[in-house]
Amino acid sequence: MADGTKDDPWMLTTPPGSSDYTMYKDEAADPPALVCQVGSTKLLYQLRAIEDLHAWLTEQGDWVPLGAADEGKDAAEGTVEAWGRDAGNPVGGWYGLRKGYRGRFAMYMPPLLEALGLAELTHEKRNNSMRAIATK
Repeated sequence: MADGTKDDPWMLTTPPGSSDYTMYKDEAADPPALVCQVGSTKLLYQLRAIEDLHAWLTEQGDWVPLGAADEGKDAAEGTVEAWGRDAGNPVGGWYGLRKGYRGRFAMYMPPLLEALGLAELTHEKRNNSMRAIATK
């Protein structure tokens, strides 16, 4: 398993298996961030999203639809994407940090949680879901 640093990023694949991308931690950023590189596009998410998303999934207690959507599109209620931008989440809104690229939280965060052993994820062509794996 990679260290999740800029020099040793996590190599991930989107839930449907259609795109490969990398993620790494930038703990020096303000706030600390996850840098998600998809081709030439760079997305930034708050680093705390890993723990916050796992905690929320644990509270849900079952499979939750991903519902990935771009920033300009509405997220379906009850999905990981909706939670990742909801004013009621622990950061009070978007986990995405780069205006115009704050969406797709539910496309890029779930595979990271799966790789870290924090969640299970379905890998269908469409309509994927995830659920928390209990940690010690």
